[in-house]
Amino acid sequence: MSVFLGEILAHPALAAADPLVHPLGAVADAQPVRWVHSSEVLDIAPLLRGGELLLCGGITLATATPAKREEYVRELAQRGIAALAIETGGALPEIPAGMLAKAEEFGLPVVELRKVVPFVGVMQAINSMLVSESVGHLQQADAGTRAMAAELAHGASLDKILGVLAGITGSAVTLTSPWGVTMGSAVPEDWEDDGDAESGGQDAFSKVAGETVVSVDIPVRGVLMGRLEVRVPDAADLALAQVAGERAVDILGLALLQHTPPGLHALAGAELMRAVLHSAPEWRLEQLAPAAGFPIDSPAVVAAIHAASPQELRGTVETFLSSQRIPCAAYLDDAELVVMIGLPCTDTAGERRQLLESLRGLEGDHDAVIAVGPVAGGVADAAWSLAEARRTLEVRQIRRRNASTRRRFPARGLVVVDADDAAVESLSLTCLDGSAREAFVNRHLRAVLEHDAQRQSQLLETLQVWLDSGCNTAQSARELHLERQSMHHRLQRIFELCGGDPRGTGRLAALHLAARMAGLP
Repeated sequence: MSVFLGEILAHPALAAADPLVHPLGAVADAQPVRWVHSSEVLDIAPLLRGGELLLCGGITLATATPAKREEYVRELAQRGIAALAIETGGALPEIPAGMLAKAEEFGLPVVELRKVVPFVGVMQAINSMLVSESVGHLQQADAGTRAMAAELAHGASLDKILGVLAGITGSAVTLTSPWGVTMGSAVPEDWEDDGDAESGGQDAFSKVAGETVVSVDIPVRGVLMGRLEVRVPDAADLALAQVAGERAVDILGLALLQHTPPGLHALAGAELMRAVLHSAPEWRLEQLAPAAGFPIDSPAVVAAIHAASPQELRGTVETFLSSQRIPCAAYLDDAELVVMIGLPCTDTAGERRQLLESLRGLEGDHDAVIAVGPVAGGVADAAWSLAEARRTLEVRQIRRRNASTRRRFPARGLVVVDADDAAVESLSLTCLDGSAREAFVNRHLRAVLEHDAQRQSQLLETLQVWLDSGCNTAQSARELHLERQSMHHRLQRIFELCGGDPRGTGRLAALHLAARMAGLP
């Protein structure tokens, strides 16, 4: 069985910290823990898999803003960790009420450690116990995998193969296509279904009433062909279900290959995208492109996508492009989804603009950034289009880290960015070294930068918005939420610092270039 939070808190290594679970009265016994991890980094959530007990000394939380603390809790809860344990006293006398309220809102248990204990010793003691438990899970999962392999060797159906997994885990299992079509399912004996549980979506762990849904992707020859969903009742062993599901990937991949082998078109598309990702020779790209639906010399763009649920967004994007009869090939490389999209030879620029608008209007609640690269004249230039798209994501991340421009870049939701809009930054990053960029920016904007640093003003952001709008003062004022008179006052101050109104002079282009380069590393 799984090791639960209550058992861990009662272990001598942690009991010495006098732990108190928030909200008060919460029962920790039913919360399974997969691993114990310690970190003071507030952006740790993307590095976690879910199911962890995270130990935090409170040092960075003590100096963080209330908004950052609440964002920290939200991200950890959405990642599916088992609990957050925070040491109080010293730098952090108590856990901020805002954090506790946010944790309660998302259902994340927060453990207050009221006495100091060595985190290294805690992790060694608890993780050793968890490793021993994991060995037992692996043995059970491997026995199940062998049984599934025997069924496959005898030509059993997908339902019968899945029945072995259902019996081992005591859970309902379903194998679906990437677009949600059920290909096989099974439930253990005496399974009771209240009919209210829903699919877990694209998260590795999704909590629904009375059960947890564990999801595992099933690739076949590099092409995603299925998704395994294990609905684990609260009374069953969640850790065993996760291990058994992961160990079953190869067997289920072989079963899918036997029952629904991927077509040559899908295989060629996956192989083409792998070739693009690894900058394969031109002859190799031209060899693969026709089979994937891309004429050798047809225009195309490559999009680099970073998403919270990349597989879900992949299905949405591919479904949309297929409905419009637009050739495409997609590949999921770790957390990055890469999609090559064909364009017609006539009115290529107009079709690309339409594509950008269509992507911005995709249906669904997606948390993702899609960067669309410039037009490649043929498949041989696809790697260049991808590189420009990735650089656009890099520029956006740099801009988001800059306090003066952060509000112009939403943190969540579906955002589509155009590599052509970041062409200046891309050129600067590839053709100029950091010292040359800094010298150019200082030459034209030193006085503005010093004014912002000394007076906490936002003249640089005002200048950037004004220049990007084509020197449209009214539009800039609306974007910055300023009265027109305040906008005029800011511009007047900027002109004084920069040597006069740049409109109608050769300084305008240089000033705009410097403003776009400001903040680049």
